[in-house]
Amino acid sequence: MKARRNKKQIPSFRKLIKTSKVKLENKLKNKQFKQQSTLKKYRKEQRKLRQAVKDAVSKKPIPLENPKEKRPGKRIEREEEEEEALPLDMMDEDDLQLMKDLGQRASFLTRDLSSSEPVHAKKRKHERIIDKYEKIPRTLQTAPEKELIHLLPIKDESGIIPQTREKPVTDSNKDEEDQEEERELEEEITEDPIQELTIEEHLIERKKKLQEKKMHIAALASAILSDPESNIKKLKELRSMLMEQDPDVAVTVRKLVIVSLMELFKDITPSYKIRPLTEAEKSTKTRKETQKLREFEEGLVSQYKFYLENLEQMVKDWKQRKLKKSNVVSLKAYKGLAEVAVKSLCELLVALPHFNFHNNIIVLIVPLMNDVSKSISEMCCEAVKKLFKQDKLGQASLGVIKVISGFVKGRNYEVRPEMLKTFLCLRIKEVEVKKDTEDINKPKKFMTFKEKRKSLSRMQRKWKKAEEKLERELREAEASESAEKKLKLHTETLNIVFVTYFRILKKAQRSPLLPAVLEGLAKFAHLINVEFFDDLLVVLHTLIESGDLSYQESLHCVQTAFHILSGQGDVLNIDPMKFYTHLYKTLFKLHAGATNEGVEIVLQCLDVMLTKRRKQVSQQRALAFIKRLCTLALHVLPNSSIGILATTRILMHTFPKTDLLLDSESQGSGVFLPELDEPEYCNAQNTALWELHTLRRHYHPIVQRFAAHLIAGAPSEGSGALKPELSRRSAAELFEAYSMAEMTFNPPVESSNPKIKGKVLQGDSFLNEDLNQLIKRYSSEVATELPLDFTKYLKTSLH
Repeated sequence: MKARRNKKQIPSFRKLIKTSKVKLENKLKNKQFKQQSTLKKYRKEQRKLRQAVKDAVSKKPIPLENPKEKRPGKRIEREEEEEEALPLDMMDEDDLQLMKDLGQRASFLTRDLSSSEPVHAKKRKHERIIDKYEKIPRTLQTAPEKELIHLLPIKDESGIIPQTREKPVTDSNKDEEDQEEERELEEEITEDPIQELTIEEHLIERKKKLQEKKMHIAALASAILSDPESNIKKLKELRSMLMEQDPDVAVTVRKLVIVSLMELFKDITPSYKIRPLTEAEKSTKTRKETQKLREFEEGLVSQYKFYLENLEQMVKDWKQRKLKKSNVVSLKAYKGLAEVAVKSLCELLVALPHFNFHNNIIVLIVPLMNDVSKSISEMCCEAVKKLFKQDKLGQASLGVIKVISGFVKGRNYEVRPEMLKTFLCLRIKEVEVKKDTEDINKPKKFMTFKEKRKSLSRMQRKWKKAEEKLERELREAEASESAEKKLKLHTETLNIVFVTYFRILKKAQRSPLLPAVLEGLAKFAHLINVEFFDDLLVVLHTLIESGDLSYQESLHCVQTAFHILSGQGDVLNIDPMKFYTHLYKTLFKLHAGATNEGVEIVLQCLDVMLTKRRKQVSQQRALAFIKRLCTLALHVLPNSSIGILATTRILMHTFPKTDLLLDSESQGSGVFLPELDEPEYCNAQNTALWELHTLRRHYHPIVQRFAAHLIAGAPSEGSGALKPELSRRSAAELFEAYSMAEMTFNPPVESSNPKIKGKVLQGDSFLNEDLNQLIKRYSSEVATELPLDFTKYLKTSLH
């Protein structure tokens, strides 16, 4: 039999796929719609059920549905009216029981109470609006029924007559207030009376609480230190103790937690900066160890951030001086908390310059360097100095310098000089020079393949490849930053420093910052660009001539000028005669008292001006300065005299022809003019160093030794030479070594011994022999009551 063919056309595969997709989508949509509708119905019924149960429990007949909502299919104009629910005390017990019973039925809860339809009645399709309105129960506005008080009934012949009386109407607000007062009184009565502790008991209780808190802090800290990766969540628990609410121990506990967290972060923080993960890194699967490390790093960074925010808030609270709502910590304790917070920030600034949020710490610390509180200001300045001294690369120093420069400019240069004095601690010894000189020391580059092929043989290329590979591995093993990067950072840092200095010199010449600026310029002057030299020297000379500077500030100007000329300024043909004249003229203004102000700067200036510029200094100028320095040595304290005489010795060695000052005979024409301010024209060659003979009789032994050494011509060998501990030290070092700041002689003064060591005459050796015999005879006799007559004995002795 032949198989019957199916008359229906078989649909194509493409059509079949298309149809099935449409069917599947429709089925899915219908299923989702049904689920949503059933969920909505279920939520609505549950909501109504909860509301009805609440109303039944509170015994307040409030409507289950909001009458203002528009119901579908029903337009009710009853929204403007409000039904007044009957008070429960006017309802009978049967009615209350009926309400409770109805509240337990689901049909009652889900029924629309505003209609009079039966519970399961179907909606009629053709129902008029008037019929619907007629079915709604009416509520008449009747006067509120008066509340009655039932009294004892009266029995009569006709029967029992009930007696009632109207309850007096009282203000509901007053009733509520009275009820609240009664409740408060009852609560006060029912509460147990608080036992008042004495001061001793209170202190014992506080000590006990504090000990418990300390043990808790120690336990958490030791757990974190033992295994930071596993116990990183305990860091959050420890940080939550910064919000301690017990007023007895709140301040102490918060301080302990601040310091503990600071030490913990210093110990568990890695030696690298933690960066946030990218989306691709988050989505990729990783090993358990890697995932654990990531969780630890994320937790550490977030807790470190919150900790810094807490410290910042403590400082802000102290600045604003506003008491918080909690009132746990008093206003007096705010400063103590702020000081501990600032100390922790300073420690983190120095200890973690490589870690996250270091720039945020800098922004917090720099304004506090100019704080009114001296302790906080000094604390922050010392931390910045410490950071500058230990920063080898210069990245952290650059960040601090940028913020300080902006802060000084924003405050219109009205800041503490200590802020700029921190610049002196920068570790900058060299910077990038111009491009024309950069080509001299080019960095070593590896040869390319083409260069090797042209110039080297096959065997040489093989050796070269191995050598370059070894050099690369050595560089990676060293793991040190390149010199180029370091120079670049130092150059940028120094540029910002000089911009700050030049702004103050230009705009705020009478500012108290000027000494710090001049001192900084004196230190970094050898790194200034040559293009600025002329302008800078003119500015410095103008400042000296203005007369607005103190003596020490003018010395800083002189020192800066010669530091500039001793570095790159050697190539310039400039004769700074004005600065030599100023120093020569003002040498006698040095403080001769206990402060010794300016002596150290003068010694540094003389070294730069005369010793290091020996080729540019004439003999007349050197003679004048030596003579004035010896005269100055008579006026000042011993340590200053030692420093000045040491400088004189160096000048006598540097300029050998100055030994003519040790000769009493005059050289050339003219007379020495000590009152003249020009060192070139005072005829110093016609005088002698007679001051050295006076200094030779000085009470200080080291001054005597130096004076005798100079009188002998400052010899390097022989009897007149100095000991190595004196000859090998600079003038500034000797000045510091023999300082008398502690008000004691250094070295101690030896007791003087008599020059003649012969037989000392004592007792009766000074008397006459006859007189000695008389004294012995009468001293041996017994004393008599008769008056002694010495005249007869004198007469016999005269005969």
